[in-house]
Amino acid sequence: MEKRIAAEHKAINAALDIYRERLENISEERFTETPPGGGWSYAEVYSHILQANLGSSIAAEKCCNKTATSTDKGLNWKGRLVFLLGQITPGRHQAPPQAAALAKKISKEEARNLIVRLRKRVDELAPQICKASADYKVNHPGLGMLNAVQWLKFIRMHTVHHLKQLDRIEKSFPQQ
Repeated sequence: MEKRIAAEHKAINAALDIYRERLENISEERFTETPPGGGWSYAEVYSHILQANLGSSIAAEKCCNKTATSTDKGLNWKGRLVFLLGQITPGRHQAPPQAAALAKKISKEEARNLIVRLRKRVDELAPQICKASADYKVNHPGLGMLNAVQWLKFIRMHTVHHLKQLDRIEKSFPQQ
């Protein structure tokens, strides 16, 4: 179990390194600009992913602290599919309303600060998750009831999934 959690933790940090590196290569103007074909700007993707993942870390912490619901309920059919595949299925998805609401145009500095906050949260949580009971769960709006280990894995899957969205945004702008 500890190896699995360590691997997820390492993968989250690696993905956050990519977000940080990409951030440095985007101008402040381009960061907040809506792509030519529409959709979220880089700023909105960064805001969504980092705020949603901070919320996911709070859910994981509740599971660790046993302030979540003790239940034998688990993943719904979509959640089982996502966790079986180990990734959010490719393509565009409609974010749950509460997650979509997190997509705001933020500055690059705000994005940097959110990356630091999320990394710190995950670093603090990983050792606690190793000791967490699988019976304590928090409902995910699209996947069902997740325990602490599943929330950590979701953070990794969600972070990696949105890297593909950043690729699409980059390709939508004319090359400078």
